[in-house]
Amino acid sequence: MPLPETFAPAAAAMVGFAARAAERMHGAMMHEMKIYRDDSDDTFGGRLSAARDAAGISVKAFANQLGVRSDTVQAWESDRSEPRSSRLVDLAGILGVSPMWLMTGMGQGPSESDANPSLESLRHQILRLADLHQQYGRMLTALTRQVERLESERNREA
Repeated sequence: MPLPETFAPAAAAMVGFAARAAERMHGAMMHEMKIYRDDSDDTFGGRLSAARDAAGISVKAFANQLGVRSDTVQAWESDRSEPRSSRLVDLAGILGVSPMWLMTGMGQGPSESDANPSLESLRHQILRLADLHQQYGRMLTALTRQVERLESERNREA
């Protein structure tokens, strides 16, 4: 039985919102799970994340070294924003890559000898994955409650 017309737009909006949020979380999870250097990182954020992982530096430690907030680094790594050009040399220096590589992927990137991640990097990735797992659980619970509420309202009207 289809939803009443009054519920259809709200239900569609909720499903769309949940799908977009799940895609963003899945993308973030897959982004964070990159343990080894991957030449397919073709965005600034992907290269920044790959270089930070190769250097074995957590987001928090990296942010502290740069004097910015962790969510700023996360925004850079997810390509939601970019650092000022004056900060680019600092980023490259801390990570041991060239500024040109960060911007274009050409030039000195993380060395192959850094392909094995550090213990700190692996622990960070486990914590991030556990956090994403909790976020997925909360989203599923909220969406299930919304669907149950809409079904209950629909049944009362029928």
